Amino acid sequence: MVKLGFSLLVVLLCYLLLLIKAEYSTSSITKQSSNSLDFIKASCKATTYPALCVHSLSPFATRIRQSQRQLSQTALAVSLSKAKSAGDFVSKMTRVKGITPRERAAVKDCIENMADTIDRLSQSVRELGHMGRAVGQDFAWHVSNVQTWVSAALTDENTCLDGFGGRGMNGHVKASIRRSVVSVAQVTSNALALVNRFASEHHRSPTKAADLVHDP
Repeated sequence: MVKLGFSLLVVLLCYLLLLIKAEYSTSSITKQSSNSLDFIKASCKATTYPALCVHSLSPFATRIRQSQRQLSQTALAVSLSKAKSAGDFVSKMTRVKGITPRERAAVKDCIENMADTIDRLSQSVRELGHMGRAVGQDFAWHVSNVQTWVSAALTDENTCLDGFGGRGMNGHVKASIRRSVVSVAQVTSNALALVNRFASEHHRSPTKAADLVHDP
């Protein structure tokens, strides 16, 4: 009877220890997630569309944690995903019933612009992914490439929108494409701002370069 009571006590203690460990782990994860969200919100203040920035990046807080590079790379990945969706959407607009020859020409030009956008954003994501713990001139070279490609992607998106300007371009096709591409342009603008912030932070604190590019 005494042995049985002792065994039950041991089991109970083990169970309590497991509960304490689980509660600690949950608390730690919650705190880490909260810190990551605070980091995202603070970083997004540097963007043109901060509310959109927070909304689009918050779902990836556990991946981003408090890494400047991961934040920038995730922002670029979000932009790339939206660009692919927009590109598919624009391609379908050539089959819209009643589309005018002028609208069709603008749509075809936009398809090319979105293809270029996707290519440049893909290059940017790969570049940040391959830079590792680069510092000094290597860091500057990698980031410069990313800034150039993302800026070009933003130009491509705006060029697509410019193609629907002027008279005779006020219908459903223009409105639908504009809504889709503007969404991409906004997240691309935010991604560029975050990349620029990443580069600026590195420039101001070169001794912390390894921390900035290394995922914690």
